[in-house]
Amino acid sequence: MAADPTQLSIARAVAADIAMRQDFDLDSIEDLKLAVDETCSTLITLAADDAVLSAHFAVDAAGAVRVSAKVTAKAAAGPDEGSFGWRVLTALVDSVETSVAETEGFVVHIDLVKSSAGAVDE
Repeated sequence: MAADPTQLSIARAVAADIAMRQDFDLDSIEDLKLAVDETCSTLITLAADDAVLSAHFAVDAAGAVRVSAKVTAKAAAGPDEGSFGWRVLTALVDSVETSVAETEGFVVHIDLVKSSAGAVDE
């Protein structure tokens, strides 16, 4: 999708649908939606002009949702891991990792994992 804030609702809707299909509870669904929103918003702020935001969603064998998002960036800088948004993101998911690859320009990646509350309690 275009690296544009108007596209955030698409990513949130996909995240919610996948979480519902995995029987996440309502709080976990909302957490994943917010985490995907923050991930994509962060990448959009780093995006080069006319960049494409890619978000890949997968469910692992344990039922956790894995999201891998990336965008071609203006510079080699990754997300500000000291920002309030980053703190919120890390509080909403089980794990989050970021990296910057220099291929044809700079590509910023954010990968996160969210398990359902029920899976954590078992």
